[in-house]
Amino acid sequence: MKTLCGADCTNCGYGKENGCNGCVATNGCPFGKKCFIYDYIKTGGINAYEQFKQTLINEFNGLSISGMPKITELYAMSGASVNLAYPMPNGEYTKLLDDKNMYLCNQIECEFDDGTSGRCFGLVAGMDFLLVAEYGENGSDAELVTYKRR
Repeated sequence: MKTLCGADCTNCGYGKENGCNGCVATNGCPFGKKCFIYDYIKTGGINAYEQFKQTLINEFNGLSISGMPKITELYAMSGASVNLAYPMPNGEYTKLLDDKNMYLCNQIECEFDDGTSGRCFGLVAGMDFLLVAEYGENGSDAELVTYKRR
């Protein structure tokens, strides 16, 4: 599958299971929804996309979340890969992302990890938001750290 952004579509289990042909073959709609990353590259070019990613990286690093190391990269991933359920104040769990959208993401180990808990931070960005979560192995015990409109 051919992509504009460099995403590793060969390792996307969600795409394989759902007949995805990649963004180039689908004109930026790999899961039936328009991909903002594809549109960004088609409109402004790869250099503008790289600048946009750097802006997002700077915004994530500017959040100054305790225990979260600085990041240097974001990767294109399907929502199905990063859409965790978070506990809400009413005791119910809810997912905040769309499995069929693409996002810019990273996962980094918590600096305060004691070696037994394996806590990580998951960072997810769309055109208009930043999301940071903390969770255990395989996304267990997910906690929403911040959701910020941009």
